[in-house]
Amino acid sequence: MHKKVLIITYYWPPAGGPGVQRWLKFVKYLPEFGFDPIVYIPENPTYPIIDEALAAEVSRDVKIIRRKIFEPYGLAAWLTGKGTKRISSGIIPSNHKQTPLEKLSLWIRGNLFIPDARRFWVRPSVRFLRKYIQEENIHTVITTGPPHSLHLIGLRLKATLDIRWIADFRDPWTSIGYHKSLKLTPFSEDLHKSLEEKVLNAADQIIVTSQSTKQEFRDITTKPIAVITNGYDVALGKSDVLDARFSLAHIGSLLSERNPTVLWQVLAELVRELPGFADDLELKLIGTVSNDVLLDIHRYDLDPHVNHMGYVPHHEAVKHQKQSQVLLLIEINSVETKSIIPGKLFEYMVSGRPIVAIGPTGSDFAPIVAQTHTGVFVDYSEKAKLKETIVDFYQRYKSGNLSVEALGIDQYSRKNLTASLAELLR
Repeated sequence: MHKKVLIITYYWPPAGGPGVQRWLKFVKYLPEFGFDPIVYIPENPTYPIIDEALAAEVSRDVKIIRRKIFEPYGLAAWLTGKGTKRISSGIIPSNHKQTPLEKLSLWIRGNLFIPDARRFWVRPSVRFLRKYIQEENIHTVITTGPPHSLHLIGLRLKATLDIRWIADFRDPWTSIGYHKSLKLTPFSEDLHKSLEEKVLNAADQIIVTSQSTKQEFRDITTKPIAVITNGYDVALGKSDVLDARFSLAHIGSLLSERNPTVLWQVLAELVRELPGFADDLELKLIGTVSNDVLLDIHRYDLDPHVNHMGYVPHHEAVKHQKQSQVLLLIEINSVETKSIIPGKLFEYMVSGRPIVAIGPTGSDFAPIVAQTHTGVFVDYSEKAKLKETIVDFYQRYKSGNLSVEALGIDQYSRKNLTASLAELLR
């Protein structure tokens, strides 16, 4: 007999972007391991990215419960205009480029909506779910964040019901990259940390996506912490048709703080120095790109080589991953972000295309790239290594033998990762 598991998540189709993929896939495979997932989501959410195609991946057999949510983004948008939409999408301009209204919006977001703007869904959700859990005889509840306010639903349910509560952190809480941009007062900073500590010490089991986050949480709690990374659920195999030009593709959001100036410098130098490179180069930007990044690209005279495609549905992104000559994986150059393993890494690894990964020293994804033989990692100080890598890939492209053969990637398939989750649920 299958066991019921209640999953509380904010991001669900038709939401697009990486936040929806993790639990969409867990829910897909959990029935194969003896569990019936019940998914609790908002009825009227404010999603910054929409991907209608993902709805086709939701099984008709999965029970989904929707309840209305109040989000203050309507008022914020009226106050700050387009800035709110940019910020809710993760595009936070650098401090000196923020308008007064954007600064106000960030201050409000950080200090009045703690831990985030979805906090108003906590009380009505707890009121509804208390009764529902008892009526349906549910013994296991999973909350996933961000938004981390959803963990407060688990916290309150755990306090009043005899349930097993698992808190899944797709990203860290107080150490996440954008946290320092929220203009927090000392009181607000302390409140965030206090809520984080309460959640980590009340949950029966914690799941994180990287070893660094596990170590960070180890300093806060003695509760069991499991690492289950993100993964891939796309068909293995290479594309029969590759881009004719030497395409370097970045798929996903390029935030202001994720702006790889060292890459633009290297590409500009190669355009000037390497015969044929200027004619062959194509820089494919697929997803939301901040103005800071576009201005930097312009500053290095790379505009003629840019193909800015904007957001595309996930299945189209997968197609570009397999057809592009080189895939770019870029993370913010910060100690706080070394624990982030971008979800797209795993889909990159099964594409058969080489990866150029750029991140802070000690990044958790660096050994994954090395161990799977899927590309080269460089930190932001290794300009010479970055240049050598791109030259090597370009020369292999010209000779027609640019590809990689990934090793040991089965462990990152969504089905195998769900098997690890199922072990925790037993």
